[in-house]
Amino acid sequence: MNHPAPPRSSGCLLALIILASVAAPVPAHAHVKWFAPYIVGAPPQSIGATLTNVWFWTGIALVLAFFLASRAIEKSSAGETILLAMDRITDPLWMRLDDFVRVVIAAFFVAIFAVGGVYLTPDLKTPAEWVSWTQLLIAGLIFSRKTQPLAALGIIALWLLALRDYDVFHLLDYLALGVGVAAYLVLEASSNPEWRNHRFEALRWGVAIALMWSSLEKFAYPDWFYPLVQEKPFLTFGMPRDVFIPMAGVAEFTMGFGLIWTPLVRRLSAIALFIIFNAAVYPFGRTDLIGHALIMAVVVAIAADHSREVHFLPALKRRLAGVPTGLAAALVIFTTGYWGLHIAIYGIEGDIGTLAGERLTHTPNPEHPHGMHGAAAIGLTAPDAYRAAMDRMHGPMMRGITNADPDAGLRARHDPTPSRRSRHGRDRPQVRQGFSKSALCSRDNRHPKARDRRDADMAQSEEHSTTVRNGDERDRLRRPDWSRLSATDVRQEQTSRQ
Repeated sequence: MNHPAPPRSSGCLLALIILASVAAPVPAHAHVKWFAPYIVGAPPQSIGATLTNVWFWTGIALVLAFFLASRAIEKSSAGETILLAMDRITDPLWMRLDDFVRVVIAAFFVAIFAVGGVYLTPDLKTPAEWVSWTQLLIAGLIFSRKTQPLAALGIIALWLLALRDYDVFHLLDYLALGVGVAAYLVLEASSNPEWRNHRFEALRWGVAIALMWSSLEKFAYPDWFYPLVQEKPFLTFGMPRDVFIPMAGVAEFTMGFGLIWTPLVRRLSAIALFIIFNAAVYPFGRTDLIGHALIMAVVVAIAADHSREVHFLPALKRRLAGVPTGLAAALVIFTTGYWGLHIAIYGIEGDIGTLAGERLTHTPNPEHPHGMHGAAAIGLTAPDAYRAAMDRMHGPMMRGITNADPDAGLRARHDPTPSRRSRHGRDRPQVRQGFSKSALCSRDNRHPKARDRRDADMAQSEEHSTTVRNGDERDRLRRPDWSRLSATDVRQEQTSRQ
């Protein structure tokens, strides 16, 4: 596809617009649930706290200025020239865009197969090995249009399977993206040209909704981000923590909103998002790269998209006044849905679990012990939670070592739970000869030989236990009281034992 070369002034204008879209400090975006403590059922911060935050409105004002300036330029004669210049730059990718998207989707599933132990993202862990092989199968199904709908079905099935282990509110973070990718695979394989023309639009809407939804965490749970900011203070670009977090939330929400607006706005938003997500790869590593691979691929596809169509509310999007109107409507819809669903699922007071029977929102991870044993519920930081876990694990042993009575200390180290329950919470068997009394009593007593053998086995077990107890008692009585012996007596006792 050939395009007329844009004049030099238009090329400079294009560079200025792209520079303006990324000149302000952009936060490196990492999904907080992958790297910091969290409890999904905890009550969110009130919406009023966000609406009274001056930095929230500062971010909204800056983004509105960018969107309005972009729309004003897009409506002018320079708008089409700029879009044509962007088309020329992205022509090689546009010609093979479907191949690019399909390869990245397949590579994503190969990557999480190699990582293993997850459903779709790093925080959705599973011990089921067959889930990983299902991911590899999905990757293989993507390379044929005949089997792409099966791959789409597999993606939705993985999300539904995760419902067995995770709260539905937690999984809503990934629903829109999963549906968008599945819809793309179905539409791309369709023989109907009208349906196939909407395949990239389905991807755009999936990523846009996913970004707008997940950005609300920064307003509902700003304290989730405190450990990350404390551990990596350079993420805030020198801004105070309580300034950076709301402005980062505004940036993520509005850039997601921009993906469903007019061609120039959505392409510039995609470029900004690509820079934001790439900035997070260095501080957060491969986990962030793999987890956000699909979103990064889709924003590249949006930046390279040559289409000019605007299907949803085109009249509103073409007016300058439609920008603040649309953004306000999106904020109202998403905040109402987020807080409303949370209250509907967990109640106004939330559901953070108790120490006796905590309801975790994720699989505990030794590297990130968030939410384990009520730590998040009682306000512990990640280091405090780790120290508490270590104390639970090694505390009985250390107390046994420091016990003044050697015998009591030894018993405490080897049997630290007075309730005689195993670490899995199940009662320990009363008979340790490979059978239990309940199992023996359930045998068929109509056979005299079986009954006699049972009685003999039980008598032998009791005799063995008595012998062991008597031996321990004799050993204890023979053991000298070292504290009452002199140094000479100790040497003589040791020599006689040798």
